[in-house]
Amino acid sequence: RGLKTAFFYYPSVSFVEDELQPAIYKYIEYLFEKSGSSKRKFAKDHFIEDSTVRDILNRGDYQISLITIFRICEGENISPSEFFGEVENMFPEVKINK
Repeated sequence: RGLKTAFFYYPSVSFVEDELQPAIYKYIEYLFEKSGSSKRKFAKDHFIEDSTVRDILNRGDYQISLITIFRICEGENISPSEFFGEVENMFPEVKINK
């Protein structure tokens, strides 16, 4: 998909606004539950660390980065546009400025 190039150039981009973050976490939790995988397998299948999955599911002080979202998209075989579209569909009260 060509997303790996973005990973190299933008490894520490923090992207998600405070209002959007809970909806993104809930959508990722949905993807996790739908997968039926362990946290470790989900992390491996989505090119992220186990600790990142735990942080997202626990919704503590973790600030999700754009690179993490891109990696999850790659694991789901969807584009970032599709990812954010699904977040909006699941949580219509959250609108992403385009």
